[in-house]
Amino acid sequence: MISVSDLSLKFSEKPLFKDVNLKFTKGNCYGIIGANGAGKSTFLKVLSGEEEHDSGEISITQGERMAKLSQDHFAFDSYSVKETVMMGFPKLYNIGKEKDAIYEKPDFSEEDGIRASELEAEFGELGGYESENQIEQMLSGLGLEEEFHDKMMSELDESQKVRVLLAQALFGNPDILLLDEPTNGLDLESISWLEEFLIEFPNIVIVVSHDRHFLNAICTYICDIDYGKITQFTGNYDFWYQMSQILQKQAKDEKKKREDKMADLKEFIQRFASNASKSKQASSRKKVLEKMELEELPVTSRKFPYVHFQPEREIGNFVLTAENFNYKDSDGTVLLDNFSITIHPGEKVAFVGMEQNSKTAFFNMISGEAKLNDGAVCNWGQTTKYAYLARDNNKFFNTDMNITEWLKQFSKEQDDSYVRGFLGRMLFSGDDSLKPVKVLSGGEKVRCMLSKIMLSGANVLIMDDPTNHLDLESIESLNEGLVRFPGVVIFNSHDHEFVSSVANRIVEITPKGIIDRMMNFDDYLNDDHVKNLRKEFYAGTNRKIRI
Repeated sequence: MISVSDLSLKFSEKPLFKDVNLKFTKGNCYGIIGANGAGKSTFLKVLSGEEEHDSGEISITQGERMAKLSQDHFAFDSYSVKETVMMGFPKLYNIGKEKDAIYEKPDFSEEDGIRASELEAEFGELGGYESENQIEQMLSGLGLEEEFHDKMMSELDESQKVRVLLAQALFGNPDILLLDEPTNGLDLESISWLEEFLIEFPNIVIVVSHDRHFLNAICTYICDIDYGKITQFTGNYDFWYQMSQILQKQAKDEKKKREDKMADLKEFIQRFASNASKSKQASSRKKVLEKMELEELPVTSRKFPYVHFQPEREIGNFVLTAENFNYKDSDGTVLLDNFSITIHPGEKVAFVGMEQNSKTAFFNMISGEAKLNDGAVCNWGQTTKYAYLARDNNKFFNTDMNITEWLKQFSKEQDDSYVRGFLGRMLFSGDDSLKPVKVLSGGEKVRCMLSKIMLSGANVLIMDDPTNHLDLESIESLNEGLVRFPGVVIFNSHDHEFVSSVANRIVEITPKGIIDRMMNFDDYLNDDHVKNLRKEFYAGTNRKIRI
């Protein structure tokens, strides 16, 4: 168990939260939510002892082991994949290393034999002899193919390292598991595996995530960081959301009553302040009014950008035909093999599956970011105007311009007040609109790109993992904006809720073929014919799928 008592923390003299009292108990999963900058990741670091807090106490049951998802993707480059995972259980790892060192000694003594025997017994008690098989199953479940299990960490790319570090945190059944954005970089298949693992996990899980479906699937409690405090709610994300709406309505009603009462008091004071018989009552009411005006209502740190895509013109009957698309990765891996597709008006097409590079390659080619192969055809309808939100947008921000100057490049209306007003709705208000674009965070860059797309008037939106880097509030706003959008959307995302609520057509690129269905994502996952096709198309490959 973890017990938090009267915890307070300031960041640059600004209070993140104060007087926090919480308990985290075995068998429960706690989702930590809050706006960007509210202190979610910092709270995990305080719990793990990585960062100091200003006051209060954190008590952990003696003897309980804590594991945390590492954010340093290069820390284990000199180790193998399996060894890196094993290091997640330090006691078992150290016993194994000591045992192996004894057996490697050229002058193996009787004393060494006794010590080796003790270590063998302890290694077995901790599950060491089953560990390699468990590690392999875990890595496969998280989407790391078997061919990478024996490689060095330095040979893996960023997304593969994330999976190994996640396996490291999960390995060895820790008593307390701290996970900061564990679904980042994972495909929907791997997220599904992780959900099942955490649902069955018997100990304490404390997780920061922007994935609503993930939080709904695994959480028994939600800890909301807002108003300078951390409030714990029983239930999953949806239950918290419903409760927060009720509480917000109550707060608004209270505010309205307070404003009405203040208006009545002011009117009475103005009417009777000079009336001798009523002056005493007026003075009394004035004191009540002054007290009410001094009491400040707490201000939420949650801010929702205004995301609204308005096409310049209605889309015609013909949108896009793409034929004979072929593409190989730099290592020769075939990503697209004579792939063809026709997109129709009214369609919101989600590209799903584990082949992320295939989806990005397709989006890059239809948007003109990458050259077509010989024989490929890409025909856009005459009435179409598309805008592309790429996975990597850094090239747009290699400039010394501030945000206002940057956005003016893409605006027909060049008045500064108009552009700043637009940026204000996207949460770049005041001096933020003068920030150099070079120093923006990942989430801020995505909000800038969304602003650019909104100004474009496009009737076709192409989006490669648009929820990446965004907080929950921005994801919800983008989600609603795409649901309302009357044009065509071509996108992919690792956010289950986002895909389910936006898409009406699902396309999955598999190693052996394409599955294309006019249905929403949840129906797609539950469709028996789709399940059989997925089994067939992934059979004989090293990709593990959840059916």
